[in-house]
Amino acid sequence: MEKALERARILVEALPYIREFAKKTIVIKYGGHAMVEPTLRQAFAQDIVLLKAVDIHPVVVHGGGPQIDQVLERMGVQAKFVDGMRVTDSETMDVVEMVLGGKVNKDIVSLINREGGKAVGLSGKDGTLILARPYQKPIREGDPRPPELIDLGHVGEVERVNAEFLIGLCGQEIIPIIAPVGVDASGRTFNINADLVAGAVAAALHAEKLILLTDVAGVLDLQGSLISSLHVDQAGKLIADGVVRSGMIPKLDCCVDALKREVNKAHIIDGRVPHAVILELFTDAGIGTEIYR
Repeated sequence: MEKALERARILVEALPYIREFAKKTIVIKYGGHAMVEPTLRQAFAQDIVLLKAVDIHPVVVHGGGPQIDQVLERMGVQAKFVDGMRVTDSETMDVVEMVLGGKVNKDIVSLINREGGKAVGLSGKDGTLILARPYQKPIREGDPRPPELIDLGHVGEVERVNAEFLIGLCGQEIIPIIAPVGVDASGRTFNINADLVAGAVAAALHAEKLILLTDVAGVLDLQGSLISSLHVDQAGKLIADGVVRSGMIPKLDCCVDALKREVNKAHIIDGRVPHAVILELFTDAGIGTEIYR
């Protein structure tokens, strides 16, 4: 009886959030351990199917860094990163496109469909979904210098998202699963950080929420404690002060950019927690770091 009552309490707690988010778009960046560990993979797929079942429109953008590293290692190629961005020459770009747009994307589609969803895999080339340009290092607040063009090879950033294409798919009850590969007007292919793609997609769709799954509890302070709530204006200072470093920099950058472009809230949460998406959306306490404007 106690277990039954607890389940009932959880459902009652979730009800106002289900009503609040009905018919709204939630963009989720899927990566880290949640993509690798079987129990977490299944829990994530169940969360996405549940969102669609209660009339919420999930759009998933996935990473695949570890899978790319495994293939490059077998080829004897050493991965290199600058500010959390993968340096991508032509050979590496071929591997990135093969791994992300092929195996990883289709594995996620299959997983969600097995749980009862109706997922379709896409890359930025499909329907000219992601128009890209060469990556430029973002400027920080108070920095008088112009953006710095860093030569990372085939590394890009999002110039435009074909929002109408995605809206049409969501209206057909389809769950879009997006590999972060873009193309420019000349047909050149770009590897784009999945966090940045997720932020750009969320902004283009005017999403209610952007959720990034990570392998940490969220944004941490210098003592390693979780910062549970963070105003958008504080984010730049955390980076400038060295509190946020390495791979967390593009995550926070994409959250800030999305919030400035009318996404309501952004969340950086721990994907190692089973059903992390549902816990964030449908419980009073939530998990991870909430960034608001």
